[in-house]
Amino acid sequence: MMKRGWARLFYSVLGLVLVGTAIAESAEEKGLAIAIEADLRDQGWIDSQVQMEMVLRNAKGNESMRRVRLKSLEVIDDGDKSLTIFDTPADIKGTGLLSFSHKEGDDDQWLYLPALKRVKRIASRNKSGPFVGSEFAFEDLSSQEVEKYTYRWLRDETYEEQATFVIERRPVDKNSGYTRQEVWVDQAHYRLLKIDYYDRKQSLLKTLHSVGYTQYMNKYWRPAKMVMLNHQNGKSTDLLWNEYRFSTGLTEKDFTRNSLQRAR
Repeated sequence: MMKRGWARLFYSVLGLVLVGTAIAESAEEKGLAIAIEADLRDQGWIDSQVQMEMVLRNAKGNESMRRVRLKSLEVIDDGDKSLTIFDTPADIKGTGLLSFSHKEGDDDQWLYLPALKRVKRIASRNKSGPFVGSEFAFEDLSSQEVEKYTYRWLRDETYEEQATFVIERRPVDKNSGYTRQEVWVDQAHYRLLKIDYYDRKQSLLKTLHSVGYTQYMNKYWRPAKMVMLNHQNGKSTDLLWNEYRFSTGLTEKDFTRNSLQRAR
């Protein structure tokens, strides 16, 4: 009788353990769920336009500044489209980058060089290269679609006095310049606060800090400043954002190779 009682207890406990294991969320599932929630909270803005100042800083602290305009178009069933146009300095005025992000497969990017009066397609294998001398790579400037990565939750921690999730994401694209990224996402609004980028040798390459978030249209959070620090060469690039505008009437016609050449 005692043996049968212990047997029933053992199998009852075993059943509870197995059920708990089955319904427990894995680190991969939790990481993906966080990425999906962050993406869902930033849907529905349709299109946007914003002014930006790009400050390039070398290892000695010397700075140069560029003025840039960015137009973006939300694409429901695929990645977003963007058009970046440089207004200053004079030697690169009119330079433009057109990006079509895709949820699956390689992104499409074209660079317009006014001095040569030609549009150059950026090959997938070159997207890890620096964008116009900055510490941002071409791949950093495409919209960060959920499908571009695999995910894993690492831990919860306090960062800059905010409760955050820390997740790891690994690029699916074999041509990426990164093996993995660690991302700090605030738990209140699912904003990306910090990203550590690791190179193909698994060494820490860069860190991106996004600060000064403001909420627009009672939904969409955008940073006032993004700072990309390259740990390996000591250089950094600041992006200072202002005059965000949403639902401005942009269409697919504003994001073509012809519009890239006409951008002034």
